[in-house]
Amino acid sequence: MKTDVTFPSAGLKLAGHLYTPDNDTGGPRPAIVVGHPGSGVKEQAAGLYARRLAEQGFVTLAFDAAYQGESEGVPRGLEDPAHRVEDIKSAVSFLTTRDEVDPERIGALGICASGGYVLPAAATDHRIKAAGTVSAVDIARQFRLGADGAQDPAVIQGMLDAAATARTAEAHGEGVPSFQLFPDTAEQARALGGRHGVEGFEYYRTDRARHPRSATSLTWSSVDRMTTFDAFGFVDLIAPRPLLMIVGSEAVTSWMAVEAFQRARSPKELHWIDGASHVDLYDKEQYVSPAVSKLTDFFKIHLAKAK
Repeated sequence: MKTDVTFPSAGLKLAGHLYTPDNDTGGPRPAIVVGHPGSGVKEQAAGLYARRLAEQGFVTLAFDAAYQGESEGVPRGLEDPAHRVEDIKSAVSFLTTRDEVDPERIGALGICASGGYVLPAAATDHRIKAAGTVSAVDIARQFRLGADGAQDPAVIQGMLDAAATARTAEAHGEGVPSFQLFPDTAEQARALGGRHGVEGFEYYRTDRARHPRSATSLTWSSVDRMTTFDAFGFVDLIAPRPLLMIVGSEAVTSWMAVEAFQRARSPKELHWIDGASHVDLYDKEQYVSPAVSKLTDFFKIHLAKAK
């Protein structure tokens, strides 16, 4: 069952979908917060994983980040890593108020950019008893270094120039400048970002998964906020709570998950889905099903009732 819910995060009202298993056991259940990819909304990959995990017996919460989707926040399209981390903690707080949730058995799952945000959230919020990621990236590394880690350093310097100019324009009352996230055609996406670029375009900008509230642009003021963020800086603090990172073997972004995994302390597991790219793990059944199966086993073990 899916229920529309709202909850506060640093003064803003966030919109979420709460998924509960159809079979009522009569007692509080383990629960999982599910964060969406960058530019995504709760109706896309996060909602798919939340629904599938609810079918396995968990209460799950997929929600829109502040400034995005149906959640509050102005300017629209702001990507603020600090607030994104706070959103996850606020989602945990909301779950602790629900009668159907056991507050001692809450986990967190992040997909793509939220895979990065879940790491510092779990590192500093001990209410998160287990952390999982799917296609995890650090938004800062992606902007500074590119999805493949080989971006020319001049690119981020140019973006920071544009961000500085945008902040000055905003101070002079000229609005909040933003930049387009996706090119206009698949061909342009391939020319700019290769296979990874075209797969993102196909997911977000075609009938495959397009949603009217999914972000098509971000504010330029997002760029300097993202650039100095470090999703992996304190990943070692998650231990002794467990960490599971699921990565596609064909994902151009996999180097980021590997780096995070190497920095983490045990108990930890890096699980590869053979043949999957970064975006394949968002919605393609042949890759989502084994990912959900692995997550189910992981969370059932680590969110089990204390003996």
